[in-house]
Amino acid sequence: MFRHDLPAPEWFTADDSVLGVALVFPLRGPAGIFGPTCELCARLAAEEVNRDGGVLGRELRLVPVDGSGPPHEVAGQVEALVDLGVVQGVTGWHISSVRRALAPRIAHRVPYVYTALYEGGEDTAGVFLTSETPRDQLRPAMDLLARERGVRRWFVVGNDYVWPRRTARAARGYARASGGCVAGEAYLPLGTDDFVPVLRRVEQADADGVLMLLVGSDAVRFNRAFAAHGLHARCLRLSTLMDENMLMASGPAATEDLYSTAGFFASLANGDTLDFHGRYATRYGVEAPALGSLGESCYEGVLLLAALLRRAGTLDVSAIGAAAGAVSYEGPRGLLRLRDSHVRQRIYLARAEGLDFDVLTELDVRL
Repeated sequence: MFRHDLPAPEWFTADDSVLGVALVFPLRGPAGIFGPTCELCARLAAEEVNRDGGVLGRELRLVPVDGSGPPHEVAGQVEALVDLGVVQGVTGWHISSVRRALAPRIAHRVPYVYTALYEGGEDTAGVFLTSETPRDQLRPAMDLLARERGVRRWFVVGNDYVWPRRTARAARGYARASGGCVAGEAYLPLGTDDFVPVLRRVEQADADGVLMLLVGSDAVRFNRAFAAHGLHARCLRLSTLMDENMLMASGPAATEDLYSTAGFFASLANGDTLDFHGRYATRYGVEAPALGSLGESCYEGVLLLAALLRRAGTLDVSAIGAAAGAVSYEGPRGLLRLRDSHVRQRIYLARAEGLDFDVLTELDVRL
């Protein structure tokens, strides 16, 4: 963490020809599994923005910040970068606990584009959000699985922080609306590796669907334990946070009857996605970390931040907020617009097939 009473490193000096953007993403911990993809996607977007003339006549430059530490420490580090004049914007994928610590400290000073799917309800001025919320992502997925697969008794397994707990609260209502219920819930610390007690509870609850609200490698270990326990033969799993990197780490033997819902899947066969694949592979090679919704969100975070600044024509947060309703941008998820500081987008349901996702349908989202 940077301290205000120490001299700034030489490379932290402000430069009027550069527009610095703090890219806050996980380098370690459970979410570290998709951190490399987050960074590469964001860098690709920054390079493309700069080839198109930059932002407000300045070169956009990313300043990486590890978002996997204690939330107050991450927030302090980003605030120090703002204080030093090194960054004029913030974006990236990080858990909601970090966002809730960071937003009050910087959103009134610099624009903050948050790219992670989250629990909904964020309305801090200066915060703009690119990803999914339970109303549009989870509600229609649970409804469809109730109709098509007969899921009536859900069991929630999540990490113990705000996103899983608030999402589970919404899930109780969605389950009731489709004629079912949430028969049990379990919340585990980030970094959990023993899931046997929870799996026994799933069995005892006679669940026919498990809602996974686990982050990164925690979800990977849960998938493996779930399959080893034989539960894949009696109930399906639905995750709102499961990308291709996590799927591959789980292994094909651990992903039977696993569903995921998101606004982007690398296997989507449309022009926007295929074009993104091509640019990513050309820039980083075929051995690069797999594309997925979580990394792709960081690409969109950079695009949205650039679009906001260009539309407002200024770095002033109030002016950016006033112009936000007219902002649109085009990326791997198509042409997208802001409404109430949230990007409105299509959401899909996919089923794991080995080490890839088979996109089954576009969900009924109230755009």
